[in-house]
Parts: sequence; structure tokens; C-alpha cells
Amino acid sequence: MVREIVNIDEDLCNGCAECVPNCHEGALQIIDGKARLISELMCDGLGACIGHCPQGAITIEKREADEYNEEVVISQMIKKGKNTVFAHLKHMQDHNETSFLNQALTYIKAHRDEMPFEIKEVHELLHSEKTTSHQDGPGCGCAGSAAVSFEAAGLRMATHTNEMASALTQWPVQMHLINPAASYFQGADLLVAADCASFAYGNFHNDFITGKKVVIACPKLDQGKDIYVEKLVRLVNEAKVNTITVVIMEVPCCGGLSQMVQTAVQMASRKVPVKEVIIGIKGNIVSENWI
Repeated sequence: MVREIVNIDEDLCNGCAECVPNCHEGALQIIDGKARLISELMCDGLGACIGHCPQGAITIEKREADEYNEEVVISQMIKKGKNTVFAHLKHMQDHNETSFLNQALTYIKAHRDEMPFEIKEVHELLHSEKTTSHQDGPGCGCAGSAAVSFEAAGLRMATHTNEMASALTQWPVQMHLINPAASYFQGADLLVAADCASFAYGNFHNDFITGKKVVIACPKLDQGKDIYVEKLVRLVNEAKVNTITVVIMEVPCCGGLSQMVQTAVQMASRKVPVKEVIIGIKGNIVSENWI
């Protein structure tokens, strides 16, 4: 499996932090005076940070790699020192990557004699209500694109009428911002929806979002659609999504979203069933077929 990931030349990096706010995943921080990738898991290889590095210290490395292995990552990260390890652990905690966090903690406990810190310091880091930042400069990227998993609000009764609350259980949803490595995509039923579909179809949450993880895109207006295909391939191969439902509008340009999904499925090493649902501009279901 080939992955694209950020590589930082620490000899060139001067710690200016220009790259940090341009990492949508919040995977970059300034630690001990250098830009550090604190989450290889959340790095999507998009490279938005590269153009903001005045020193040319950031490149995208394309390499053959196994599926993400937290034990390997934490073992290598220890060489960067305590502050980098702690930022990595806190980042996983803040993004609800519980399974990977537990793997890291298990590794740390099993190799405690090799750690540049005490186990009690890790406990204090993860259990204090207000954790002190270990970075010298700006921290996370856009807070609105941080990966979050949560329970659906479900149904609730409004004062004067029945109101359907949100069925959404994860954030973000825009295709450029989602990370296929986020744990909530693992084994999920995936909904790939055109931006306009939720506005046209009145019962969208109940009929389409419930029980699924969601990504949205506009095949006509969005840029970088090759990135969409790459992310969909990763969702099939790495996240091992169970099914894909594509919801598009009946307008001709919207068919491009179905084509992207079908291209990704053909490129993937796994096969998953794909259902296409076409919504009419008046809010009706025009067709619904497995493709």
C-alpha cells in the first residue's frame, strides 16, 4: 500500500509555525522549536502546509507502507522526546482515537524503562481537566475540521411539533476534510452524498444518514477530485467500509460523484457493494439501484 505523508527536515525548520494553522487535521505542532508531525494517523498527505513553509522544510513523501500501526509510530516518536510523545497522546485523546491511544499506552507501560518520562506523568497528562500545552507556538489547525465521533441526537419532541434531530455521528463530513484513517470509519456503512441532496430531500437524516458515516462533495464545483478518489480507495482498503450508498441529484453534473465512487471501487483491492440513489429536484426519489 502506498501512502503520502508529510516529511519535515528539522535542519531547515526554524520553528516559524507558518505551517501549523494550514494543517486541517491539526497534526502539526511546534515542539521544542521545531515543526513536528504529532499524528501520522491524521496526516492525509494533502500537503496544504507545504506552501506555507518559507524554509522549504516540508515535503510530501510517498512510500510503501503497511496499515497504520500505533506501536511502530510510538516507538519511533520516542526518539523525538517527551514533549512530542505527550502531544501525540493528547492529540489522540482529543480526537477520540481510543483504540490507538490504548495501544500506545500499552507499549509505553511495557517499555517504561526506555521512556524519557515517568508513567505517572502520562496519567497526569490524560486525566487532568486542564492539560498544559507542550508546544512553543501555535497549536492545532482549524478546530472546525478536527475529527470527532459522537452519538446521534435521535428523536426529540419540540414544543409545538414533532422535530427530527440530527442523525449525524461524526465530524467533519466534507470530503477534503475527512481523514480515511479516523477510527469511526472502520467497518462502517458509508454514505457519499452530493452537497445539494440533503436540501432537496426532506427526510434525509432519517432515510440516509441514520446508521452511516457521511462524506459530502460537489462533483461540479469542488477542486482536486483526484484526491476524493484516493480517499475513497483508502476508505475501502484501509477502513474496510462495509457498504457505500451514493446519493446524488438528478441533474447531469451530479453523476460525476457516482463515477468517482465506481472508479475508486474498481481501483481498490477490496470489493464493496454500492447503491446509487437519485433524488429529483422536487425532493422525490427518482431511482434506487445497486450498481
